[in-house]
This record gives sequence, C-alpha cells and structure tokens, in this order.
Amino acid sequence: MHPELFKLGSITLYSYGFMILIGVIAGYVYALINLKKLGLNSEDVSSLFLWCFASVFVGGRLFFYLENPGVYLNEPSKLFEGLSSGFVFYGSFLLTVPVLIWWFRTKNISVWQGFDVVGVSGAFVHAFGKIGCFMAGCCYGLPSGKHFGVVFTNKLCSAEPLNTPLYPTQLWDSAIVFGSIAIMLLYKKRKWFHGQLFLTYGMVYALGRFLTERFRGDEERGFVLNGLLSHSQAIALLVFTVCAYLFVRGYKTRRIV
Repeated sequence: MHPELFKLGSITLYSYGFMILIGVIAGYVYALINLKKLGLNSEDVSSLFLWCFASVFVGGRLFFYLENPGVYLNEPSKLFEGLSSGFVFYGSFLLTVPVLIWWFRTKNISVWQGFDVVGVSGAFVHAFGKIGCFMAGCCYGLPSGKHFGVVFTNKLCSAEPLNTPLYPTQLWDSAIVFGSIAIMLLYKKRKWFHGQLFLTYGMVYALGRFLTERFRGDEERGFVLNGLLSHSQAIALLVFTVCAYLFVRGYKTRRIV
C-alpha cells in the first residue's frame, strides 16, 4: 500500500505512525471527557497515557522477542534493531492491564470504572493502528484468490510476497475493533456492571483475532501444541476465557469483585 504518506525534505510522514496518531487523539479526547467525571484532570489523563505508552512499548516488544528468543540470545545487538516496528498486541495488552490497575489505585478511583473508559480509548488507538498496519503492509495475510485479496506492490511495505493477492487481515482486525467500539458505546449508559465495556472489548477482539489468525501470513510469531495454534491464538483463548468468566460473574452479581 502506502508505507510513506509523503516526504518534505528530510522529513518523512509514515502512514503507520500517522494512523496511530489519529487513534491517540480520538482516544485521548474520549478519556479526557469521561475520566473527568471520575474526578481526574487533564494532567492525570496525560500521565495515564504516558504510562500506557510505556507499557504498550515494553510489553509489545518483549513478546516480540519471546517469539524467537534464540535469535536475540545469540545476537543481543538485534534487541535494538527496528525499534519502530516489531510489536505483539497481546504483549502490550497483558502488561498494560496490571499497570492500569496500579495507576487507578494510586488515584483512588474504581479500577473497573477506569477500565471501561480506557477500554474504549485503547480500542480507538488499536482500530486506527490496524489501518496503519494495512497501509504499511505488516500483519499481512496469506495468499488468497484474486477476488478476495489485496495486492501490495510498494517495495517499502512489509507484506510478502509482493504483487500477489493477500487476505487483508489488517482490515478485518480493524473492523472487529471498530465493531467492539460500537458495542461499548451502545451499552455505555445501560451497562449492568462496571467493567462490562472493557470485558466486551476483550472478548470481541479475542474471538475475532482467533478467527483471523488462520489467515495471517507472517508465521514468524510461532506456534504451540505441535502447530495446532499460533501463539496469538493461544493467548486469545486465554483472554476470552478470563473475560467471559468475569463477564458472567459480573452479570450474575452486578459486580465483578
């Protein structure tokens, strides 16, 4: 597609970073409006986003290393190569959750109320980021029939092979996340318990990712159970199970804890 939107002298505007920026702006505005209702101010929201960025970066990069640890153990210098790419969503997700729990508790606000706000905000970043993935060619799909695929021709994009129809798995994932945002906003004012929106996001994306993963072409992420499941599918099953359990518990008791 278009990994680079345009160049202005020595400055290059990359499509992936631009789409992430749009998602961050949308997520920040949503968080600012809704977290103020919980007693936080703009400085608190900025602090929250900085902590989220740090945990997203560290968690996503750490899981990327763990997909092929032998490479980095044998050549430690590779740990610092390509720091602008090479992230695993579930690594970011699993590290950000405990960081958010800690942060909300330091601010003396309800953890699950906070998660409901952050769930929508984070989903905006996630959904737009997946469009950025499509434009950059990363997270590409397997070769498809000519009626179902998208052809990547730009030599700067990450998709392989070029000039071959590939399943647009990035757009599928983006549509799934935008769908979860629609559901969260629909039930925002009539939810049964605090945490419902965040758990909905977790379940919807985990289920969708489990399905779209079958069509992913970047197989370097690795597999488990003798190739039965990819790492992402295994984590998606775990995330879905935990979120579903907490959702049912919250529905029955009108509270999670």
